[in-house]
Amino acid sequence: MGAELLTTTDGHVCTIALDRAHKHNALTRPMIEAFREATRAAMADPTIRVIVLRGNGPTFCAGLDLREMAAERASGETDLGDFERVLHELEECPKPTIAAVQGNAIAGGCELALHCDLLVAAENARFSMPLARIGLAVPVTLTWKLVDTIGAASTYELLFTGEAIDAATALRLRMVNRVVPTAELEDHVAGLARGIAANAPLSVRAMKAFVRRAVEFRRDTPRDDLEALHRQVRQSEDFTEGLAAQREHRPPRFRGV
Repeated sequence: MGAELLTTTDGHVCTIALDRAHKHNALTRPMIEAFREATRAAMADPTIRVIVLRGNGPTFCAGLDLREMAAERASGETDLGDFERVLHELEECPKPTIAAVQGNAIAGGCELALHCDLLVAAENARFSMPLARIGLAVPVTLTWKLVDTIGAASTYELLFTGEAIDAATALRLRMVNRVVPTAELEDHVAGLARGIAANAPLSVRAMKAFVRRAVEFRRDTPRDDLEALHRQVRQSEDFTEGLAAQREHRPPRFRGV
């Protein structure tokens, strides 16, 4: 399909590949919409039992396209709602999902991977959430997901510093399920997907629903004040400065406003 996204089907496995390698698979709005359409189509297809997400080229995904964000910021507030809804739909998908991560998974790319049920990382994978370096904040629900996954202390370090962690560290923190040699990532994930697809689909979907219910308790937690804080950060001058600094390849001058 278009919008720099490729969808292929092999048996009961659908693979959705980000196909913008020359831009490190940075996500544009057309890509986000195409991804949403692809996942919805796979969910609706009764022959599909497993969905695999991967990135073509050496990078899994560099997050949202910063040039597009800067252009939107110049004309008004940057709205990240579409991407957050895509993440929610991916997480709520009733069928098993697997992320195959090679190279960098940065910010939104890291979020995409974490919203899959299983995450298989190549040995060269690196995960980072450097949003504080451009004046943004991680969405509330993803912050909670990180705390559930790797604990509060590791979440603080990941978000406060913006530093990348390697695949071995991600495995130790239980952020990923498996780490495999980089050259074997595609074959390993294909075998894992086929193995899951060979199991009884009703059983797998039921068990996924059981696990999802166990971790959904936070959905009902009041968070209006936290969402307001997230909007304040998104509308800040620091965010404008952070995007400009990235574009101009210089250190940002944050003022806390």
